[in-house]
Amino acid sequence: MSDTIREENGQTLALVILDRFSMNAFSAVVEPLRLANRVLGRDYYQWKTYSLDGNSVTASNGCEIKADYSIKDLHDADITLLCTGLDVERLPLDADLGNRLRRLNAMGRTFGAVCTGSYLLARYHLLDGRRCTIHWENLRSLREEYPHLDVTGDIFTIDRNCMTCAGGMAALDMMLRLVAIQHGAYIAHEVAEVALYQNTRAGESAQRHDIEARTGISNEKILDSIRIMDLHIEDPLSCQQLAMTVNLSPRQLERLFRRHFNCTPGQYYLRLRLETARDLLRRTSRPVLDVALACGFASTSHFTKCYRERFLCTPTEERQAYQWANRPGGGKASGSKAVRLVSK
Repeated sequence: MSDTIREENGQTLALVILDRFSMNAFSAVVEPLRLANRVLGRDYYQWKTYSLDGNSVTASNGCEIKADYSIKDLHDADITLLCTGLDVERLPLDADLGNRLRRLNAMGRTFGAVCTGSYLLARYHLLDGRRCTIHWENLRSLREEYPHLDVTGDIFTIDRNCMTCAGGMAALDMMLRLVAIQHGAYIAHEVAEVALYQNTRAGESAQRHDIEARTGISNEKILDSIRIMDLHIEDPLSCQQLAMTVNLSPRQLERLFRRHFNCTPGQYYLRLRLETARDLLRRTSRPVLDVALACGFASTSHFTKCYRERFLCTPTEERQAYQWANRPGGGKASGSKAVRLVSK
């Protein structure tokens, strides 16, 4: 990983907040810098908030943040970070914001994103040739839409003058790394201690708990099977192939899955593929056939049949319902099919 952060007598940070941004990530960016100023005994870091039009922006938790400036005033910040959150895929692509980010990049200034903002950077073609990351819920869809990008599952990445993180507390780890680069590990450690943050993580740390922690199961054969399933969503293995891979007979593997999940390995595998498909339908604009193929279905008819059995709607209805529910004012209607499908 290459760390290249512009440093002079002080640093200015521009936080571009967009609709439904993550307040958790926003605070985790700003607070370490406030504490760093306190530890340093001077206002080394200064930050301002920007919105597309200079008006207040509502976070995903419903709180409003008053922006200091419009992006028309975004000219020469040392570091510019996009702060987004829910439904980033549906945010309109603002040409002026893209032009200003490209200009800052050309000037050698640091730019990046927290939480789901990497999706916008990808749409602006600012992540080409760079390592990046995004919140784990958006990882697969970003990789599917931009297969040429080097998208990692790390909690944060710093590649030359580009910083990206997965959001949440990962933003705190990224900013502590920034402080360490500019002022040394000792200062970063002091900041972490003041914040009562005892386990600072490296960028390469995994975003999610391991499968054992998520499932509450310790049987290594089952855990290995689930890991292999997740690696073969697009090209699913047969039960026999899966069993051979973990050195069991198909009957032994089936007994284990019935004992722990009350289903067969095939049923568990299908559910995993369908949940992946639902995520892609909601977070990307890829055609239904492409989603079907990406999740190991040979035809849309088979995909639709399995999807309806699992989620009680077709893939097309799923996408329409989700888009309807996330349009401004979409949640105000009642009694519609769209509400019923989304709220199940």
